Amino acid sequence: MVSPSQLMENQVFMAFASYTTIVLSKMMFMSTATAFYRLTRKVFANPEDCAGFGKGENAKKYLRTDDRVERVRRAHLNDLENIVPFLGIGLLYSLSGPDLSTAILHFRLFVGARIYHTIAYLTPLPQPNRALAFFIGYGVTFSMAYRLLKSSLYL
Repeated sequence: MVSPSQLMENQVFMAFASYTTIVLSKMMFMSTATAFYRLTRKVFANPEDCAGFGKGENAKKYLRTDDRVERVRRAHLNDLENIVPFLGIGLLYSLSGPDLSTAILHFRLFVGARIYHTIAYLTPLPQPNRALAFFIGYGVTFSMAYRLLKSSLYL
């Protein structure tokens, strides 16, 4: 069993913790951005959310979709679909004793790809910008999973 003090001495784990903090902060920003666009554009998904803007039929006009809100929401959903696997696989990978420089390369590529993916999604930049960012991040997670299974396979 690894103690918390041993984890703090593990440079790979500390790098993982640092890059995870960055990518989770970015994902939290996406929640705030979605709320910001919903409020400033008065676009809501649930009837109770529009209660402050009117009653009855008047409130129903705020129950609609908006291109900008949907774009931010889809970018946030894409973060959820990609960051969660990175967290699990990255944690196991960081505890498997990989080379520090290789691990940091994986973490930096993933975080950079996710930030660029968000920029490409929200701007919007023409394809293949967003697709390349997605596949780089996905490839990094796959690479860590492959290295983890290759070095620590106990099936």
